[in-house]
Amino acid sequence: MQNINLKKILIKSHKAVFGGVIGENTTSFKGEGYDFVELREYINEEDIRKIDWTITAKMQKPYVKVFHPQRELNISIVPILNGSVYFGTTKIKQKVIAEICAILGFSCIKQGDNFNSFIANKSIQINTEKTKKMFKVSLMVDKIISYNVLNKYVNYPRITEELFRFINEKSLIFLIGDFFNISKLDLRVLAKKHEIIVIIVRDKFEENPKPLGNVKLLDPQNNKTFSGYLSKALIEDYIKKIKQNDHILYKHFQNCNIRFAKIYTDDEPIAKLIPLVSK
Repeated sequence: MQNINLKKILIKSHKAVFGGVIGENTTSFKGEGYDFVELREYINEEDIRKIDWTITAKMQKPYVKVFHPQRELNISIVPILNGSVYFGTTKIKQKVIAEICAILGFSCIKQGDNFNSFIANKSIQINTEKTKKMFKVSLMVDKIISYNVLNKYVNYPRITEELFRFINEKSLIFLIGDFFNISKLDLRVLAKKHEIIVIIVRDKFEENPKPLGNVKLLDPQNNKTFSGYLSKALIEDYIKKIKQNDHILYKHFQNCNIRFAKIYTDDEPIAKLIPLVSK
């Protein structure tokens, strides 16, 4: 079954990207990641910050360095795979995350950009090394689908710190997860070094559950069980907390200048990704 799911995701994502449904990824990088081309004499009214003062002193006339922007982006794809992504009423969130990563990976290949990938939860681990090779997309997605998320929790401070240390070149980082319990999430430092795009993957039932009466539930993050009565009042309190969580989350993204989108398990991911990466 896993191989069937992998093939379906890869075929669907490849067709969407290379069939022209999704466009080019764009980035707001400015002023960094440029290749040196030549030295030339300073032109009147040009920005004096471009002057190379060492060469100017040697030549006794002002010279500037000329740069061309790099054509390639360095892209890191980071799915956050904890126990809570093992849930879905239409599709399991873990599978949707894998599909999103496949679309992003094929988009990188189409553009000729380098990409690497990690798996994040209580820490990060390298999933695929930097590459432009097509088969690495399949390898990345296979590892995401087969990854055992049960009993895994998210340590946001640790994964942001490790991403900051491990990703040295200025990059475009895609963070993909469900982003619950984000009280310790702080992307400010990472967002100053890199450009970040967040993709929130949720099931609609998680945000608007219905009273179910007497239930026995298992928490996939810690294997703890809950037995009790899910009343209307309890559900309303839960929904209120989810809205508070997301209000804080969106405000944080806004303060960090982070683009984001929410994709539900019954959505077609490609439709939500097109406006996100085309801004």
